[in-house]
Amino acid sequence: MVLDEPHHCNTSWIRAIGPNLTEEEQLNLTLPRDADGAYEQCSMYSPVDWDLDSIVAYGLNATEKCSSGWVYPSAQAPSLLNEFDLVCDRKDLIDISQSIYMLGLLLGSIIFGPLSDRIGRRPVFLFSMLIRGLFGVAIVFVPNFYVYMAFKCVVGTAEAGIMIIALVLATEWVGVSHRPKAVLISHCCFGIGLMIIPGLSYGIRNWRLLQIAGSAPVFALFFYIWVLPESARWLVIKGRIEEAKKVLQKAASINKRTIPLELLEQLKPEAQPKPGSILDLFRKKHLRKVTLIMTCAWFADSLVYYGLSLNVSGFGLDVYLTQLAFGGVELPARFSCIFLLQWFGRKKTQAVLLLLSGLMCLIVTGIPEDQPMVTTVLATIGKFTATASFSTSYVYSAELFPTVIRQTGVGLCSMSARLAGIIAPLMLLLEQYHPSIPMAIFGSVSVVVGLLCFLLPETRGTDLVDDMGLEDIKGTPPQTSNRSLETLSKTDTTKVGVDLEKDNYKFSESK
Repeated sequence: MVLDEPHHCNTSWIRAIGPNLTEEEQLNLTLPRDADGAYEQCSMYSPVDWDLDSIVAYGLNATEKCSSGWVYPSAQAPSLLNEFDLVCDRKDLIDISQSIYMLGLLLGSIIFGPLSDRIGRRPVFLFSMLIRGLFGVAIVFVPNFYVYMAFKCVVGTAEAGIMIIALVLATEWVGVSHRPKAVLISHCCFGIGLMIIPGLSYGIRNWRLLQIAGSAPVFALFFYIWVLPESARWLVIKGRIEEAKKVLQKAASINKRTIPLELLEQLKPEAQPKPGSILDLFRKKHLRKVTLIMTCAWFADSLVYYGLSLNVSGFGLDVYLTQLAFGGVELPARFSCIFLLQWFGRKKTQAVLLLLSGLMCLIVTGIPEDQPMVTTVLATIGKFTATASFSTSYVYSAELFPTVIRQTGVGLCSMSARLAGIIAPLMLLLEQYHPSIPMAIFGSVSVVVGLLCFLLPETRGTDLVDDMGLEDIKGTPPQTSNRSLETLSKTDTTKVGVDLEKDNYKFSESK
């Protein structure tokens, strides 16, 4: 979030011939005025070799762009804008930097999705956290804005790895009954972070200190090296049965439960599934339909979500209050999904939320500019529904893709979302032609994709699919290829305290 600041061209050249000029006299002699009588922010009178008396008597007429930088009269602390001169011809770099960050998220989806399917969720997650922390802090020392954008791209790459792997880990450790809760509770933590940002940015105006405050806490999570488990389901799919037994036994010991050895011995895969690739998503009819619609859903989610979030200063009210409102709706939006997904199912929730977020954007286009409160309220409702839709997409897509290709499928969806994230800031540049163009595009895309979501199958109450051998997903509980894991999931084991499918590989409470 880069806030606009008053600025004007640096015209200190006149001090060489008029050292005793007051600041107002200097500006009056060297800066032209706009139609409202204010000093121009991006142009100045061309320097001349005249003496001061001649300049005062005849004035200056020829103008040029700022050639010696800018002055920020009200600047109290270093900000991205005043330190790197992100004004006038360089103003577009602000939106471009947002697109570069989204490009990093896209690269992270491309790299870390398939990588974690091959080498495991845990090592890729830990590596992503390390890169996020190192480059997040390193941004503080960048010498120019171009290096800043490059580092932000790397940070975005790491954050994509963290987000999509956290989703898959939560999904694969959690059974049908509590799967949405596990995913959405982690999303609620994301919402809490967004609520903290306005307070941090309001209290810490120096952008470098703010960057440290937002990045350094990652290193406090170093203990994940010892406590974060690998996905037991992924280990079984890869044929690493002994490792799967160990992580299940560790989970049992943490919950003060015991798994009978005869039950663990049933954990044997029938056959090693063929590793999936991104092409497998388009070979089978049911996967092709799911893949195309879900990538569109993630695209629409991201386009509206970031389109509204990045335009926080364009709704007419105080930017900090607007950002606080936008952050404030994150938590209830994500939390409400826990109930919406259980009551109405995945398909209806996804479709309706996309339709509502699109309608809010379209309605905003018809609100007059002198009604900032109405515009902000509608935008906040749109942010609420877009946030809830995004969280629904995470749960829905993780349930639709088989285990052997789940990370790849979610990664492809995430790539689509990141592509929309790249486009969203650039769409905001179209406001110079008409203020309603960006919102009209955001709303139209969301409405069309919301209608397409009605073509998806329902996954509420169904088991996770392990391989790609299923003919279709019709909304009925599928049979996984891994019979032994299914046996563990379905066996009545409440007496020994384990309920792998119903309670997330989590050991049930004693009766």
